[in-house]
Amino acid sequence: MPSILRVGPYRFYFVSHDLREPPHVHVDRDDQSAKFWLRPIALARNLG
Repeated sequence: MPSILRVGPYRFYFVSHDLREPPHVHVDRDDQSAKFWLRPIALARNLG
C-alpha cells in the first residue's frame, strides 16, 4: 500500500487492487482508519 502523504500522525494511502470500488483514499492514524471516496468527496467508512 503506497503512501501518498504523511501529515503529522496521519498516513494517506491507496490500495491499487481495489478495482471493484470507485477511486478512494485511506487515512490511518494509530489504530484508527477512514476511507474517503474521491468523486464526489465523501466519507465512505470511519473506524475509530
